[in-house]
Amino acid sequence: MKNILLLSILFVAAMFSANAQNSDEPVFQHTMHIYRGGSDVPQNIPVSDVDSITFSLDELPPPIVEVFDSTYSAGGVFFTMKAVTGGSFTMGCTSEQGGDCYSNEEPAHNVSLSSYSIGETEVTQELWETVMGKSLSEIITENGWNSSGIGDSFPMYFISWNDIVGTSSSTVAYTIKGVTYYQDGFCYKLSQLVGGGKQFRLPTEAEWEYAARGGNVAESQSKYSGSNVIGNVAWYSDNSISKTHEVASKDSNALGLYDMSGNVWEWCSDWYGDYSSNAQTNPTGAVSGSSRVLRGGSWWNGGARDCRVSRRINDAGPTARFNRFGFRLAVSSN
Repeated sequence: MKNILLLSILFVAAMFSANAQNSDEPVFQHTMHIYRGGSDVPQNIPVSDVDSITFSLDELPPPIVEVFDSTYSAGGVFFTMKAVTGGSFTMGCTSEQGGDCYSNEEPAHNVSLSSYSIGETEVTQELWETVMGKSLSEIITENGWNSSGIGDSFPMYFISWNDIVGTSSSTVAYTIKGVTYYQDGFCYKLSQLVGGGKQFRLPTEAEWEYAARGGNVAESQSKYSGSNVIGNVAWYSDNSISKTHEVASKDSNALGLYDMSGNVWEWCSDWYGDYSSNAQTNPTGAVSGSSRVLRGGSWWNGGARDCRVSRRINDAGPTARFNRFGFRLAVSSN
């Protein structure tokens, strides 16, 4: 918006200047506000001193769309998507992380995001069973796995990235942010149940971190999602008793999101890739790869260090299923 306003001011000022020069009226001194290098502090420059001005559309931030919290029903199971107003933030190893950063969290870099919504909680076992027709207990029994917490309000786990997104063996699909969601995957099936044209998806890694940090609502940055005291917001190896726990049983962050730190690792839509120092707008990760990004830490080993908002791992390909891998939903603002 700053650049659009700038052009308007320049146009009006030029008209005043031309009229004044062709009459006996005094010449008014008009100034305009110039924003340089992404600064929010304008520099006032007389219009008479400006010959021309150019700017790149690539420098424009994404438009800020107002979004609202929404609660949906799928087969009688209700879930809430929390609004995240777009904005800019520093992604990666920032100062509040202290000396806990891993090398793949660097370099820290500026990211601008459009508005979107993200799940208030991790997807629960109840919602998964309603959408996919099979309970976690059945999945565990069929595969001879051990339970890490069973209940309607517990996070779903033992699910792969492909289970969420679907596979290319199906022909009906929609594509968002470079990922195709097929009709045999959870997101597509949920979208059909909810109706109204909604297309649910995984969050990008950048969207996940922005939301974990509290978006543009948090008054200050914290090491974990919502607190510098991990026990307030996370089920992790030191307090979990070696299992998952009901979602939303710890404190939320500034956006009202629960368990962004701890409980289960959360799949993101991105292929894993190294960071760049370049500023980015709505990044979607590497073009290709062998591992999908996981965020947030879990009840399992790794301790508090794994539950930080900047922590990222690439331990698993899209077919991997573990008792500490889950996910939360996202939906675009448009």
